[in-house]
Amino acid sequence: MSGKGFASSADTAEKKISFDEIGRGLYAYTAEGDPNSGIIVGDDGVMVIDAQATPAMAEGVIERVRKVTDKPIKYVLLTHYHAVRVLGASGYPGAAILSSDATLGMIAERGKQDMDSEIGRFPRLFRAVETIPGLTWPTITFPDQMSVWLGKREVRIMHIGRGHTAGDVIAYVPDADVVFSGDLVEYHSACYCGDAHFTDWPTTLERLAEFEAKAIVPGRGAALTDPKMVADGIAMTGDFLNTLYGSAQDSVAKGLSLKEAFDAARVVMDPKFSSFAIYEHCLPFNVSRAYDEARGIDWPVIWTAERDREMWAALQG
Repeated sequence: MSGKGFASSADTAEKKISFDEIGRGLYAYTAEGDPNSGIIVGDDGVMVIDAQATPAMAEGVIERVRKVTDKPIKYVLLTHYHAVRVLGASGYPGAAILSSDATLGMIAERGKQDMDSEIGRFPRLFRAVETIPGLTWPTITFPDQMSVWLGKREVRIMHIGRGHTAGDVIAYVPDADVVFSGDLVEYHSACYCGDAHFTDWPTTLERLAEFEAKAIVPGRGAALTDPKMVADGIAMTGDFLNTLYGSAQDSVAKGLSLKEAFDAARVVMDPKFSSFAIYEHCLPFNVSRAYDEARGIDWPVIWTAERDREMWAALQG
């Protein structure tokens, strides 16, 4: 595997953006496997779910919101702490920034390292990086659940379990039976599991499936626009996680090294998932975290720009 560019540093091709209505006043902003945003238009204002990576990238979301409504963007919900989701929040002046308490804690604990790490991994997603004023700090947080009312329209924000990170939340719009899942669900895109909780994530997906949503906006990939697609997206995400973690558990039980575990994971993962967006980018981070959790390390080790490069050289070099 020599000659693989680090993470997604070689991915410079712009993606085609889609903006689709998936329910009354509910929109999916997607871009061929790049990070998605969601839009909820209520009676008196708008909520944006996941801010994009820079204020310049956020402009692309705002531009499309303005084509469907002139109501103010009152809220930006961060589904979790990752830089690519949150650092564009300053592009929504005047909006309240919402997150779970756990996400706020993770920004405090590892936000700066994550920011430096992600910018190095995926330069294209951080267009106009110099416009980021610093870390994004939520202005309203909650332990498990809160409802935001956009006039008569309720948006129920819930932490339904650990998964992609310890602080993931979903946004559920009861009047339309639509869920914005953040990176708890991906569609034909690799799950990034570098900060994951593999033991918890499948149970969290089961709780998500219980909503029987008519549509879901996943973290990456196309919007899931009917119940069959929703079920497929959740099942596909679960299969990705179980295949990966099962392989890591097996490797740890056999006393294999991390590099051996990585090679073993490829054998079972490549045939099923190598066509998924960002698969090669994610795999070394994913196996590293799965290997750690299988060895009993519950809290993910913090990724730094330096650790990223060392791990990549050891596994993909």
